[in-house]
Formats: sequence, structure tokens, C-alpha cells
Amino acid sequence: MRRLLIIAAFIVAGAQAASAERLVLSLSNEHVQITSNFDGENLVLFGTVEADPGQGTRPAGYDLVVTVAGPRETMRTRRKERVLGIWVNVNSREFVRVPSYLSVLSNRPFTHIANAETLRRLQIGLDNFLLTQRIGSDFGDTVLDDPYRVAFVRLENEHGLYREADDAVSFLTPAVFRAAIPLPSNVPTGNFKINVKLFADGALITQSDTALLVTKTGVEQYVAEAAGNHGLLYGLATTLVALLTGWIASVVFRRD
Repeated sequence: MRRLLIIAAFIVAGAQAASAERLVLSLSNEHVQITSNFDGENLVLFGTVEADPGQGTRPAGYDLVVTVAGPRETMRTRRKERVLGIWVNVNSREFVRVPSYLSVLSNRPFTHIANAETLRRLQIGLDNFLLTQRIGSDFGDTVLDDPYRVAFVRLENEHGLYREADDAVSFLTPAVFRAAIPLPSNVPTGNFKINVKLFADGALITQSDTALLVTKTGVEQYVAEAAGNHGLLYGLATTLVALLTGWIASVVFRRD
């Protein structure tokens, strides 16, 4: 009897896997190069939902959530207070290995796609995304109204590095979709992970990943490498250039 139950379980699992949809993804530009005149770029992610022959698309349609996460960095948020008439830093909180860029995109509001527990478990939306903090000797996320977390997300949003949009994904046909991914001019360099989750009737059906690479090129790459690998020489060179520029300006614009 036990063997029959195990065999039946495998048959059901195999049938579910056989009937599962698949995602096929394509990015308009998989390698973004930052040059001297780079002012941001709008990428487009195209994709299709492929079902097994004869299955067809679901009558109720699909929902999509696209999460784009940049290289992870450790950053710090500081709280200022007025002390003797001067604004000074009085406390800070360290965010450990959080995405330097984070966009969560969908075709409609997250709460219409899945229930709150599913959204929290799958970290869908900025409110549900895990942002690990160092609090004393402990590590962990905090409540949503934590002032440091709120300030961190707000500042990243103002810089165009953290965002969520429930109208950035659109279905061109019941099985073909596109997602607009904006990259600001101050986008960090490195490897970006793009995760696409497919939902139907409030449940996660499947998901797929693709990648994006952002690098500096030309003079920007040379300067970045010089600053990182030869910090002392880079500092001396920039100081010399500043002094030389000031001297030339004083000669050109002097009135005597």
C-alpha cells in the first residue's frame, strides 16, 4: 500500500511538472556600457509564456512580477539632529549587503496578484524585500515603519535606485509580455540579476532568471581603475590638476 502511495505521488508530481508553463526571456541590451555622456538607459525585457501543446493559456490570464537587483553593497544611513544650532550626525544604521539597485515591476498592483502572505514569503515589493541591518551585534530586518529603513528606501528612491511600479509590465498578447526597466545615470556597475515570477489565480506557477552587466568604458573605466588600484597617485594627480586649473584661471582672468 505504501509503495502504491509513493508511486501515485510521483505520478501526480510528474503530471504537474508536465503541465507547467515555461518562461522564455530576452533583454534588449544585456551589456550596458557607461561612457562620458551616459544619462541613463531604458531597457526592455521581452518574454513569452509557453505552455505544453494542447494546454493553451489559462482563461483567467497571468500576472507577472519582475525583480531587478543590482550588485550587493553595505551602506549606512545616518540620523542628524540639531545640537547647539548645528546639524550633526547622532546615530547611524548599517545595511548589510543589500542591493545597490532594486526595481520591482508588475502588470497590476501586487495585492491583486497574490495574498499578503505570499507576497511576504516571496519578497515581492519594497515593503517585503529583506534589507538586512546590523543592530548592535545582531543582524536582521526590522518593521516597516523603522525610521532608518524608511529613510534608506526613501533616499534610494529619490536617487532613482529603488523603485516599484505596477504598470511597468504589459501583455502584448495573452502569452507575450514586455517590461520596461529604467536605469538612472548613477546606476552602479556590476552584475544585475533579473528574476521573473509568473502567477495565475493568485499562485506562483513558475519563475525564470536572466542577467544584465553594467560596466564603465573609455576614460570613465580608466579613472575608476586608477582610483581603486592606485589611490595615492590618483589623489596626487587630482590635486595637481586642481592647482594647475586654479593657476591658469588666475592668469587668464587677472585684471592687472
